[in-house]
Amino acid sequence: MLGLRMSPTLIGSEIYRGSTYGPKHPLAIPRVSTALDLIRALGWVEPAQYRDSPRATPEQLTRFHAPDYIAALMRAEATQLVPEADRARFHIGAHGNPVYPEVFRRPATGAGGTLLAAELTRHGGVVHVPGGGTHHGRPDRASGFCYLNDAVLGLMGWLGQGLTNILYLDLDAHHGDGVQDAFHGDPSVFTLSVHEGARWPFTGEAGDVAGGHARNIPVPEGYNDSEAGWVLHHAILPIIRHLRPQAIMIQAGADAVAEDPLSRLALSNNAYRATLAAVMGLAPRLILLGGGGYNPWSVARCWAGLWGVLNGFAPPARLPPAAEAVLRGLTWARAAGRNPPEHWFTTLADPPQPPVPVRPEIRALCATALRDLPEPPEAMESVA
Repeated sequence: MLGLRMSPTLIGSEIYRGSTYGPKHPLAIPRVSTALDLIRALGWVEPAQYRDSPRATPEQLTRFHAPDYIAALMRAEATQLVPEADRARFHIGAHGNPVYPEVFRRPATGAGGTLLAAELTRHGGVVHVPGGGTHHGRPDRASGFCYLNDAVLGLMGWLGQGLTNILYLDLDAHHGDGVQDAFHGDPSVFTLSVHEGARWPFTGEAGDVAGGHARNIPVPEGYNDSEAGWVLHHAILPIIRHLRPQAIMIQAGADAVAEDPLSRLALSNNAYRATLAAVMGLAPRLILLGGGGYNPWSVARCWAGLWGVLNGFAPPARLPPAAEAVLRGLTWARAAGRNPPEHWFTTLADPPQPPVPVRPEIRALCATALRDLPEPPEAMESVA
């Protein structure tokens, strides 16, 4: 399998700056804008590497989403109101999916970024879209803070180019249900999700193989770096090497880190970087998305660190003053934000976790994931 030799591209947008889901929502925090500011403050992106995200058009969105749902989402933005019929049918303004000023434009920008990433990697390469990763979105309704499913649209973009062997790897603390269901039984897209078991959306059990072309690893509370290393080497990498995909999309939701308020997992951001470093050379095309993550410091530090991995940059022992200022400028209304630890301001990499024994449950989950893997599609294609 060829490594990724092209200079990585970073796709972002100013629409995320100042846009929130409302003061009491978990997504009241700045995430994409902070990650981009931190990357720039580190001097880690050249002007030629950055692309501003286009906004996906209704025509592009209705390749997956129902036209009446897209029309309802656009109406909600225009009027800032949702009729009860739309609320009940489309879950706009309900179930944690509020109406806010950019309720169509913001997710459409994320979708446009992922669609652009698929086009930019048509002939190989790597693209990071921190505004992507809305993996719960359904064809006809909002779900789990996700109004659109940019990951599905990006994967469809690759399929439209003629690819027949794609792997989607989801590292978010919550199961990537919307993506798995979109490609249920489709031999062209294999979905692999590592997520917290018994947590919303309460799907993705170990025995759920979605018609044969998915594997799920629902890890227990307290999942740590030692166990993430085991999952990487005893499930993720063996599956990728078996399938030999033409393209890999990674959803890197940062809510599996120890300090995130919406999970009970215990990873450091080192585990994310180690997984990306091991996976990124195993296909000629790679798209890295954002996703969940509800602590502004941990999300920005994680996603900036992943961009560093793509470029071969090691996290500095101490952040330069400009990068430190980005992190010191954040506020967070939750209790953990009232007295943040100093290393959230001064470092990019979390402190290393001491090695601990891997629990038998983790070993068993990995063994289950490797059983009866499908054979990769025969039509393989290489990129020079």
